[in-house]
Amino acid sequence: MKPTSLLSITALIISILILWSLKEIIILFFASIILAMALCTITGKIRDFFKVPRWISLVIAIISILLISSLSIVIIIPQFTSQFQELISQIPSAASKLWDLSINTFLNFAEIIYKDNNPNLADRSILTTKLSMIPDGATLASGVTDSITKLVSLAGNVGIGILQLFFIISVSLMIAIQPNSYREVAILLVPSFYRRRARTILLRCGNALSSWMAGVLLSSIFVAILASIGLYLLGIKLVIANALIAGVLNIIPNVGPTISTIFPLSVALLDTPWKSLAVLGLYVVIQNIESYVITPSIMQKQVKLLPGLTITAQFIFTILFGPLGLLLAIPMAVVIQVFVKEIIINDLLEKNYFSNKI
Repeated sequence: MKPTSLLSITALIISILILWSLKEIIILFFASIILAMALCTITGKIRDFFKVPRWISLVIAIISILLISSLSIVIIIPQFTSQFQELISQIPSAASKLWDLSINTFLNFAEIIYKDNNPNLADRSILTTKLSMIPDGATLASGVTDSITKLVSLAGNVGIGILQLFFIISVSLMIAIQPNSYREVAILLVPSFYRRRARTILLRCGNALSSWMAGVLLSSIFVAILASIGLYLLGIKLVIANALIAGVLNIIPNVGPTISTIFPLSVALLDTPWKSLAVLGLYVVIQNIESYVITPSIMQKQVKLLPGLTITAQFIFTILFGPLGLLLAIPMAVVIQVFVKEIIINDLLEKNYFSNKI
């Protein structure tokens, strides 16, 4: 092996180790870029609609976000918090009722099949008592609180979390104020012969992220509205909490919609068992409408992610970066897919690497 090749491999390994040691900073910086892209997207929409300079549209966007956040904290959050606490307290009772229904259904079928040949099935109370080990609402609430406290202590104290949030917001604001300047600084890290191409790739990554965020926001709003209407018509309690949970968790594909179904199912099961089936059917219909009607109509220009890439990205980034990695897995996958398409596929095709095979 030539000394230059050995030196290049060594430099690559050292770079990977350095990046791995800085992975927490990298994920925070990427979160700042995502937040800055969202702010830039809103700013661009305002500028195009009102035909005003960019700095005015940026001020309008920031003020609007602050007003919406303040109204949410004052009006929506307290009601959501109270409903969510009630929702959590009802989950154990719903699980216990579901368990009893399952046991009774199993015993009924067993008695129909075996009739009098199996007398041990007659004593239902023994089976249900021995197998009912589900905690009550107070125990679960205490356990949830202890778990959250332990998770926070593992991640660091509250001050570190606030500092990280302040870092994300500060960096995102600085990038949103001068996005072109920061993009040019990033391009300087690329070799000079490839900077024009890198500029094009970064622009396409930005456009892909902007279209993805706009599409996901509108999709989540539609899901929350459809969930609130459906739950209200079915007479399910805690509509606001369940609708907001459905809208927020819709941001996380595959995992989010599944988790959001648990809460209204628990409430419906305590009310009337048949309503739980209606709620399950409602959420299946909502997700199909979101997947096949809403998403295709509002995300026509979005980078279409392959399902396998989506699930793989969620799995890998959750292992590497924890819960924040799960939240940022899809935008990361969007960026990776653009890079793969533009750098590996397009560049190699332009250089006729595959010309003999096509």
